[in-house]
Amino acid sequence: MTASRTTDLQSQCDQLRSLHRPGAPLLLPNAWDVATARAVVAAGFPVVATTSAGVAATLGYEDQEGAPADEMLAAAARIARGVEVPVTVDAEAGYGMQPAELVAALRSAGAAGCNLEDTDHTVGGLRDPDHHAEWLRAVRQAASADGYRLVINARVDVFLGPFLTGAGTGTQDGLVPEALRRANAYLEAGADCVYPIVLWETDALRRFTSEVRGPVNVARLPQMPSLAELAAAGVARVSWGPFLYLDAMARFSEQLASLQE
Repeated sequence: MTASRTTDLQSQCDQLRSLHRPGAPLLLPNAWDVATARAVVAAGFPVVATTSAGVAATLGYEDQEGAPADEMLAAAARIARGVEVPVTVDAEAGYGMQPAELVAALRSAGAAGCNLEDTDHTVGGLRDPDHHAEWLRAVRQAASADGYRLVINARVDVFLGPFLTGAGTGTQDGLVPEALRRANAYLEAGADCVYPIVLWETDALRRFTSEVRGPVNVARLPQMPSLAELAAAGVARVSWGPFLYLDAMARFSEQLASLQE
């Protein structure tokens, strides 16, 4: 990486970090290729975030680390080269890479930030929070040792299992203590933001944001409170995850069906 590109990347890291403001959330419509990333920028958004689901699908693979790491990171690098704003990369659970290797790959891709989740996709369950915190600490230390001000968004997957299995509403408040335990450990280990994905019930979300010791990212689920209510709850970052990709593909399918009418 050239000196000028290194300086630009560090500035983008600082810019991305500065946009995490509780009560005035950074809005991140997630892109899956250069064209959609450029559309995000053209619409006036200051940061591009990738969606692992969308990127993996365009490469012909399943989400949840179904795609090879080198292909996912190459796609991220194309997106970062294709826009002039900070890019934060959904790096899933780190693809089994050692912290220094992962940091080097993200830096080479031009990532100002990354998502790192606490699901172990090899076993289909959550990682031990203490071990995951130590892994995140090693990622932060590797980045710091390289002078790389990478913005780490630590995804907390406590709410994900019940959401995917269709467990009833009214259950999220009981999961907040465990989510907080994980989130605060990850922040202490060096994460800049925590992402309790699919936490959407208003009371549980307010409890989480009031007790966590750092900025909070949420996923923009259809059933979530309004953006104004999320801001009032102290949210610092809102992601659309795979939903824009899924909506685009649904519309494409509708258009294809109409061609046969």
